[in-house]
Amino acid sequence: MLIARSIALFVVAALFEIGGAWLVWQGVREHRGWVWIGAGAIALGLYGFVATLQPNADFGRVLAAYGGVFVAGSLAWGMVADGYRPDRWDVIGALICLAGMAVIMYIPRGR
Repeated sequence: MLIARSIALFVVAALFEIGGAWLVWQGVREHRGWVWIGAGAIALGLYGFVATLQPNADFGRVLAAYGGVFVAGSLAWGMVADGYRPDRWDVIGALICLAGMAVIMYIPRGR
């Protein structure tokens, strides 16, 4: 159950961080204005809050593992929001990142 909760929190965090960055990108690079930029800034702040809800209390471990989710999530966001089509190397790289995330977060450790 803790792993399912952790994965769900990673997904929510990714939606806020990647979505927030995308909103800022749209506001600045696509000239959509300050409302988009402001919404992006709020979403990025919410990402930071969601990350604190992880069951694991080790900041470095959680953020390092989240990096793998960010990589895969960014490619997925690009596919959905911008029509980006990853090549096989993008997909392989994202899978490697997700495998790294799983090793960092969920391999049992003896303490």
